[in-house]
Amino acid sequence: MAGMARPPQFDDKMSEAEALMWRLESDPYLSSTIANITVLDRPIDVKRLRRRMELAVIAVPRLRQRVHPTPVGLNPPAWIDDPEFDLDYHLRRVALPKPGTMRELCDLAALIAADPFDRTRPLWQFVVVDGLKGGRGAMIQKLHHTLGDGESTVRLSMQYLDLERDAPDPEPIPTAAGPEAEEEGQDEPSTPTPLDTWRDLLESSLRFPLGIARQTRELLLDPAQIPTAGATLANTVRSIAAQLADVEAAHSPVWTERSLRRHIETLSTPLEEARAAAKRLGGTLNTAFVCAAATAAGAYHRKVGAPVEELRATMAVSTRTRASGSNAFSLVRLMVPTGEMPIAERFLLIHEAANTARESSATAGLETVAAVAATLPTSFVTRIARVQAQTVDFATSNVRAADFPCFIAGAQIVANYPVGPLAGVAFNLTLLSYCGSLDMGLNIDTAAVDDPALLKACIEDAFVELAQLT
Repeated sequence: MAGMARPPQFDDKMSEAEALMWRLESDPYLSSTIANITVLDRPIDVKRLRRRMELAVIAVPRLRQRVHPTPVGLNPPAWIDDPEFDLDYHLRRVALPKPGTMRELCDLAALIAADPFDRTRPLWQFVVVDGLKGGRGAMIQKLHHTLGDGESTVRLSMQYLDLERDAPDPEPIPTAAGPEAEEEGQDEPSTPTPLDTWRDLLESSLRFPLGIARQTRELLLDPAQIPTAGATLANTVRSIAAQLADVEAAHSPVWTERSLRRHIETLSTPLEEARAAAKRLGGTLNTAFVCAAATAAGAYHRKVGAPVEELRATMAVSTRTRASGSNAFSLVRLMVPTGEMPIAERFLLIHEAANTARESSATAGLETVAAVAATLPTSFVTRIARVQAQTVDFATSNVRAADFPCFIAGAQIVANYPVGPLAGVAFNLTLLSYCGSLDMGLNIDTAAVDDPALLKACIEDAFVELAQLT
């Protein structure tokens, strides 16, 4: 059975939130590149994978599209077909030096993920890696966050995944230039004209009127006007203002420096143990995940002789509905307890903190903040984002994938380690559940965390402690 599932739906232009992520990358510290390290039981058949990707770029037009900025930033950028699209530029093959350890694979992934995208080309890159120890294979997938969030990219991956090792290739898909497409009257996406830009501007103003965005900006600049504003607008402004006013520095006494140096670690833990512990404590798997990260962060500080009672974390929260586009998430900030205490007590405190943080951010989600930011100069927005990033110690994100075995070009996936963006924090711990395992990618700024192996060991110990509650 071939894995050409229904592809995710993509819009012709970025959402306000995606446009914000795109603009923020004028500051390299705020890069939103996401990656994944896939380990397989044997090397990938590269010719077979290429055939699948030839079909995938037809089924998912976004894979062959590049970003087209709009004049003077009046609207979010559009997506247009890249007339010079070259699959071989995006699908690459390298080999690890002997002995081909996971350490060498992770070091390669850190370099690939940190390398900025060429903004004149489609924003993705797959690197097939040969030479992994034990006769295994690997692939490093790298995508820009504007292409999609964790759920969208998992759905996108079904265009090249199979559900059995020897699955036949899917039937060829007619291209837009083929006779079938011509009969149906399909057209290739074209470069937006000035008229298109103004039409899109009017349409976007119906979703989040520019007048309201400007009113929000004016109220932020002059809060004295809030009492005379409408209730909804006033609540939005208060929520955004509360977020922007929180500029207290991150709490770690040792994770104080930031840089562009990256180090990746990978780890796994049984899914059912973590799920059972969360159920017993009356919370969710995501709460258990954040609890383990907080437990590990606290243990790390005590081991280096700098105990800390609480740290500030961010947690990615899905806002996806049936009408959602390629990205549907918000970032919630919360204080997490990191002092010595029973892990069950820490779990309950984080459960309460997460619920409170979700409620307080409900009126100022990412799309709302992004719509307001769209009315401000990029230089000003990036300065605000850097200040906000400096208030956070670490980030977490949880992505659900398949609970059954998957294959890539004849090789079975044995582990999937997601790598989330740092965007100015000390480390990002991202989890992807796959086939009974919680696979985690730990992306570390080595200027902040100077002992990555110790942090990894603390996280592993935290999950062992959590599993003992079952």
